[in-house]
Amino acid sequence: MATSTVENYLKSILRLQRRSGSTAVGEVARELSLTPGTVTTMMRHLSGEGYVDYQPRRGLRLTPDGESAALRVVRRHRLIELFLVQVMAMDWTEVHEEAEQLEHVVSDRLIDRMDEMLGRPTRDPHGDPIPDAEGNIVAMEALPLAEVESGMYRVVRVSDQDPDLLGWLDEKGMTIGEEFELSHCNRAAGVLEIVREEAERLQMGMQVAERVFVESVSA
Repeated sequence: MATSTVENYLKSILRLQRRSGSTAVGEVARELSLTPGTVTTMMRHLSGEGYVDYQPRRGLRLTPDGESAALRVVRRHRLIELFLVQVMAMDWTEVHEEAEQLEHVVSDRLIDRMDEMLGRPTRDPHGDPIPDAEGNIVAMEALPLAEVESGMYRVVRVSDQDPDLLGWLDEKGMTIGEEFELSHCNRAAGVLEIVREEAERLQMGMQVAERVFVESVSA
């Protein structure tokens, strides 16, 4: 069984790889706040274990075994988050850090029981897709709110990395699945405005809008 350190590496490489198709030692080092030398040593180890295809100065990619292992960690993390919210009644602002710890210690048997108990969910509390037991994951066609043009949209995912962001969204009552109209966007000023139910208007800074992901809603 992979150690928690190895699992964190695999999960980070998967996240970076899905952004651009491949990644490099420097990117992994920045993602994990480590030195490139430390990451290089680990890449040699992961390559020897069959988790990573690594060639110095040519980048790196997860092997099929590495991707499968990374997706198992992602599955555990997201199911734990959902369990903590739906069963333990924890707030979505606090479950990410708890899941970061628990994802390395719960058994596959317990995760499968959680999955069954929750009704085989496909999304976690923040809208991220949950891989199934075979590692299949539904592709998400969503864009940051900061990048779209005026029109009707639905919130499908929010970043779970920043509790302050989630707290602000909570305060404003913005949830996964909410529909609204993007009525005004001033990128030069770094602010946009959305219109919600009953013509309620909400201004949002671009830093927030970059971490709220939406899909278009047909008029």
